[in-house]
Amino acid sequence: MMKEFITGLQHIGLPTANMDATTAFYKELGFEVVYETINEANGARVAFLKQGNLTIEAYEDEAKMATGSIDHVAIDVTDIAKVYEIICEKNLNTLQDTINFLPFWDNGVKFFTILGPNKERVEFSQMM
Repeated sequence: MMKEFITGLQHIGLPTANMDATTAFYKELGFEVVYETINEANGARVAFLKQGNLTIEAYEDEAKMATGSIDHVAIDVTDIAKVYEIICEKNLNTLQDTINFLPFWDNGVKFFTILGPNKERVEFSQMM
């Protein structure tokens, strides 16, 4: 049932203590910054870097500076409300998260996050 709502990888979330160094590094790998903003909730810089069909969301936060420091994997969905309902029905809403909204991109994005079996954060995301 979930399969009908998932369209692919939305992005990989990467916290960074140095946004300028992070964007410069990924630019050297052929990525381009396709969107930059400030997260109004905490004043942190956010940059989406894209190369082909891979998008990295870099955002200012305390980075672990160790292997395994990717914060989350976001999955692109077509109906965030229906996916949220399914996740809750399956008792997979391990963080008791609700559907959130950020005014990113042209029309914003709605998302919620759960934990996987290895404590990895899995975000379900719908561009509005």
